[in-house]
Amino acid sequence: MENVPTSSPAPSATATSPDTRAAAAHFAARLAFETDCSDVHAALESGDPGFVLIDTRNQAAWDQGHVRGALHMPKPEMADCIPAYPEGTSFVVYCWGPGCNGATRAGLIISELGYPVKEMLGGFEYWAREGLPVDRVARDAATGAAVTIDATLAPDLLTTPVAAAGAEVAGLPISGIGAPGTRIACDC
Repeated sequence: MENVPTSSPAPSATATSPDTRAAAAHFAARLAFETDCSDVHAALESGDPGFVLIDTRNQAAWDQGHVRGALHMPKPEMADCIPAYPEGTSFVVYCWGPGCNGATRAGLIISELGYPVKEMLGGFEYWAREGLPVDRVARDAATGAAVTIDATLAPDLLTTPVAAAGAEVAGLPISGIGAPGTRIACDC
């Protein structure tokens, strides 16, 4: 019995069939409405990100940990708070992480109010896992006042780039894992 292909050959790189046009439209639409932690971090570091970053979670979640530079605005407050921003203000929203659709719901609220919005893929979970700046809120024992403290974690080795040759952790050479202090420059 001859080997007979069970599927048609892959389309050429220059093909513009209805399927490839639909795929291009799909991916373009996703890029129009989604961003990632690395891009948000780079924009915040620039000093002029061009958007307002909103943590959509409740107060307890915000206090436990949030993206440094984010604004806390739970979904129930959005209909009243968002219209206070000038027309055309852009927003980026996030919630807990990939298993949560709170940011998707927030994006719907904001877009229905007439503002441009993107969802930060990975949410707070991947922000923290990448070792990006995290703050948490604690209460001063004497006064009860809210105090913001640095709660940035070491990068998760599954989300960091491969270490450069000669990198060390605690004086031991490492190879094939993320080097402390490095960041993913997501250009993939």
